[in-house]
Amino acid sequence: MVRLLKRLAAVSLVSLLGACAGGAPESMSRLDTVKERGELQCGVSGKLPGFSFLRTDGSYDGIDVDICRAVAAVVLGDSSAVDYRQLSAPERFTALRSGEIDLLSRNTTATLSRDSEGGNGLTFAPVVFYDGQGLMVRADSGIATMEDLEGRTVCVGSGTTTERNLSDAFLAAGVNYNALKFQEKDQVASAYLQGRCESITSDRSGLASMRSGFDDPSAHRILNAVLSKEPLAPATVAGDPRWSDAVRWTIYGLIAAEEFGITSANIQAMVNAAAADPNQAAMRRFLGVDGGLGTKLGLPDDFVVRAVSAVGNYGEIYDRHLGPGSDVPIPRDLNSGYRDGGLHYAPPFN
Repeated sequence: MVRLLKRLAAVSLVSLLGACAGGAPESMSRLDTVKERGELQCGVSGKLPGFSFLRTDGSYDGIDVDICRAVAAVVLGDSSAVDYRQLSAPERFTALRSGEIDLLSRNTTATLSRDSEGGNGLTFAPVVFYDGQGLMVRADSGIATMEDLEGRTVCVGSGTTTERNLSDAFLAAGVNYNALKFQEKDQVASAYLQGRCESITSDRSGLASMRSGFDDPSAHRILNAVLSKEPLAPATVAGDPRWSDAVRWTIYGLIAAEEFGITSANIQAMVNAAAADPNQAAMRRFLGVDGGLGTKLGLPDDFVVRAVSAVGNYGEIYDRHLGPGSDVPIPRDLNSGYRDGGLHYAPPFN
């Protein structure tokens, strides 16, 4: 009840401010709305270990969750000031357009149709996980290639790019198959485990995450076939550059921090060193010692410090949720920094 009253008060205040400024509330940035509300409403899956998963104690964790936390730390100074909304694939874009959520951080593939004004009208933040669609089968099935699925049934989620990619890839390969479609990811997994289909398809990271929850993960194998490119990125509603810029540069800050060797453990020491050395011009700007960059975004000048202090740099986030010691170990490969042969690269902070 207290949280609801806070939200209603924030909405009223935003409306009043918009009226006083001579414009409609809709003309205000979502950045202002979040600040006034004092809470970030973040859309997640909640069912995908390693990315966003609701634990038995009621807490959320995963890469997508840490993005929400980083944005809250930057905008509100409190990484815990997040209201997580579990959304299915068909629900996620409607929730974003309607204003039910401020930020969608839910293993969502950036595509032209989703980005364009004539499509879903989203603005995508930097990619947080480079992926590709794959196929999983039982290890004892004798299925080794996509061609081995000729005439067989594949379980797939509806309302996603996954369904279209499956059709495109099998059509191009001349392989006939039967699709068994479900809206929820857990429904897809259940049907597969019940033997209603010989294979299941999703992003390869999603398959690895799903397999980690099976009774015997070793009894299931992800095929080498990669059916598509799946750059997974958070998204905001298009037409609000102040808000999308705040989210975009928060994520770039996490990536750049890893490039600079800045971690959650050493960041204060790095700030102190930069403050004591006027020759570290780039580092002083990056860490907000010399002000200006954050101000241009409507954020505190030390916004990168806030983000990294809350969740660590991108590498720390990855290792925590998908590293060798995690529940869902996935080699970094394309998700390494550019110096290590990966695709992650942050523009200059100047």
